[in-house]
Amino acid sequence: MKEKYLPENEKGSITVLAVVLLMLLTLLGIAATTTSSIEVQIAGNELRHKLAFYSAEAAKGWVIWNPDLYGSNNITAGSPLFFPNNAVPSEAQTLNSNQSFNGSVGYGSSGDPRRGSGYEVGEYRAHSYIMTCNGYSSHNTATQIEIGFYRIGF
Repeated sequence: MKEKYLPENEKGSITVLAVVLLMLLTLLGIAATTTSSIEVQIAGNELRHKLAFYSAEAAKGWVIWNPDLYGSNNITAGSPLFFPNNAVPSEAQTLNSNQSFNGSVGYGSSGDPRRGSGYEVGEYRAHSYIMTCNGYSSHNTATQIEIGFYRIGF
């Protein structure tokens, strides 16, 4: 039978192996922590941009419920009306502590009603407008939506 030879100089090799393994696990943990903190920042940015977008959508609803912005008071091209306060264009309507909006409605032109609108050409006019809605959220996040629309009038 052969005798097994165990070298005498391998004392502490398990300790070295354990330290190397712990270093690798530590590096893996640091990488995972960094990745997850970046993911949290991305999610926060996405939330703020969505809130700003929804604020701009709320501005669209504001215009719909305020026909004086696109009625006979606003038929001069190049002179938009501002909302929520025409006297102070930069003033914003606050929705909550994180959201607000403002914008403008500008008159474009007048022409024949669109085909298929159900209104008779020559009897009615289609007045076109451009609505610019600005939505704001926390951390100076802003979104702007431009919408073209028309109303039928005489």
